[in-house]
Amino acid sequence: MSDIITPELVTLDAPLGTDKQSVIRALAERVVAQGRARSAQELFDDAWAREQKDETGLPGGIGIPHARSASVTEPTLAFARLTPGVDFGAPDGPADIVFLIAAPEGADEAHLSVLSQLARSLMNNDFMSGLRSAQTPAEAVTLITDAITPAAAPAAAPAAAAPAATRAEARTATKTKKIVAVTACATGIAHTFMAADALTAAGAETEGVELIVEPQGSSGYKALPQSVIDDADAVIFAVDVDVREPQRFAGKPVVRAGVKRGIEQPKQLIAEALAASENPNAARVPGAGAAASASEVPVAQQSVGRRIQRWLLTGVSYMIPFVAGGGLLIALGFLLGGYEVTKNAANVIIQNSLWDLPTENITSSFGPVGQYLGSVAFMIGATSMGFIVAVLAGFIAYAIADRPGIAPGFVAGAVAVLMNAGFIGGIIGGLLAGFIAWWLGRFDAPRWLRGLMPVVIVPFLGSIFASGLMILFLGRPIAALMAALTDGLTSLAASGAGAIVLGVILGLMMCFDLGGPVNKVAYVFATTGLAAATQTNTTPYLIMAAVMAAGMVPPLAMALASTLLARKKFTPVERENGAAAWLLGASFISEGAIPFAAADPLRVIPASMVGGAITGGLSMLLSVQSFAPHGGIFVFFAINPFWGFALAIVAGTVVTALIVVALKGIGRSTQDAAVTEAAPAATVAA
Repeated sequence: MSDIITPELVTLDAPLGTDKQSVIRALAERVVAQGRARSAQELFDDAWAREQKDETGLPGGIGIPHARSASVTEPTLAFARLTPGVDFGAPDGPADIVFLIAAPEGADEAHLSVLSQLARSLMNNDFMSGLRSAQTPAEAVTLITDAITPAAAPAAAPAAAAPAATRAEARTATKTKKIVAVTACATGIAHTFMAADALTAAGAETEGVELIVEPQGSSGYKALPQSVIDDADAVIFAVDVDVREPQRFAGKPVVRAGVKRGIEQPKQLIAEALAASENPNAARVPGAGAAASASEVPVAQQSVGRRIQRWLLTGVSYMIPFVAGGGLLIALGFLLGGYEVTKNAANVIIQNSLWDLPTENITSSFGPVGQYLGSVAFMIGATSMGFIVAVLAGFIAYAIADRPGIAPGFVAGAVAVLMNAGFIGGIIGGLLAGFIAWWLGRFDAPRWLRGLMPVVIVPFLGSIFASGLMILFLGRPIAALMAALTDGLTSLAASGAGAIVLGVILGLMMCFDLGGPVNKVAYVFATTGLAAATQTNTTPYLIMAAVMAAGMVPPLAMALASTLLARKKFTPVERENGAAAWLLGASFISEGAIPFAAADPLRVIPASMVGGAITGGLSMLLSVQSFAPHGGIFVFFAINPFWGFALAIVAGTVVTALIVVALKGIGRSTQDAAVTEAAPAATVAA
């Protein structure tokens, strides 16, 4: 194994910048300079994306930005001792000891174990004192190498935390309350093992507690014996990602928290677990054992509205790939086979092949080959689009009840399609299926029956009840509501003034929260309507064009304002985000404007809504149609007329940019702009 750190990767008491972005970028450049990564920008982007999920500052003056990046060619540590310290988000102040942990995407277990061992060493006071007193880079390298060398043995790699857990077990053999814990962070390198050590140490110091931790790191994990889990009185999940094999803990009282809380407040977590073990109404691991994530606020502490929003957005997030892929395939089908390819596409792919091309009813300008390939693309896309309501319902149910909710949810969504209840039926069916599956999972089944609950009993009963309610009572009223809504919107879009009003409303919704629930309602309404569009019913194409055009305006406007119109009114970070927002906006990724909205919502969001309303209204006025649900300007072949689409976007973008620039000059000084920090551009598809 090559040296993971060298003196050239060490910086002692030299200024690297006044904020964590500057420090991370400087360390990334140091890694590239040593030939250990290909791109400093790519490594910075990956480390910064991890930083945005959860700040990496820890108590004691520690910052550990880290990432697994395709740019990294060999596992590397870059170390900096900062004077003065820089804020990495720790509760007790700035960090003066900073490690950039850079791992390749395909790093082997031995390398990852070494990096994890370093993270655990940061919990050692002697190690930290040595780093703070090191006189030369070579001395710091020696300290670090000595700290990580014990973990390099192959036998120790798969379960780096096992010795600590064993020691804790030995020291607490006579204690009465038994707690098991799981720790896991997004990268599985640093926080995972630091939290494991912190919980283990706190457990050893707590009277009446026997605590054993299972760290689930990138280098693998050694599952706790099932007998240990069965004997436990409570479970702690200190995780930012899904717990692996959570069904092992089914029925146990559980405390959920983020992995950083496991590092910073291990004793409080243990106290909460002890309280949960005595509380018959405490939250429990679901019988299905679906993935438990503590990156969010525990469900019991969330408002009803927040929970419903989370459920719906989960369904939408899983639905969007079906919509995007299917819609683009339909658009490709139109490009190859002509817009009349829909009339006999199914017959063409069943009765013909590349070796037996169709000879009749050719609507493609590319001839029989185009007719056949266009039919293939259209039918694959139409099939994908046919799944969207079932996927929406299935993953809404999953968000409520975890894995046991998926089957009842999919079935309820399919029944909603059968009953012509549309996406509203899918939402209601998914909620019903999720609640029923969740309720069934709360039964304290005998141990011999627990294995059948998630795979047989819950899907069986959940499907019967949820889909039965849809068929017997809810399907027809929802179908009637959908028909009335569709007819109303069709008639509204058919009239000149009404179409413009509809476009304005959709534009306002798309720009209100930039990828949030209101934005997604408008988007889902547009995409689910595409499945019902025909050559005689073109209203869904008009709606889709207005929605996509309006959603492109905020990031494009922020890019225009920050990189061309008024650079001095934006911070360097905002200007950097603005450069990225050109591509994000052109691709219809509304979230590209989120860094600007987060830093200055009272100026950015109203301006975006004005521009979005103008774009949506113009799109409708010009009768722009989009046969694709995603892609922005890159699906120009599926937009008609494209000049009208472009004109609407340009108008909204310019108006929004000018309003933002004007508002930046009201109640905002140059000094304010200089110190405002914006997060890097988001890359989540709209």
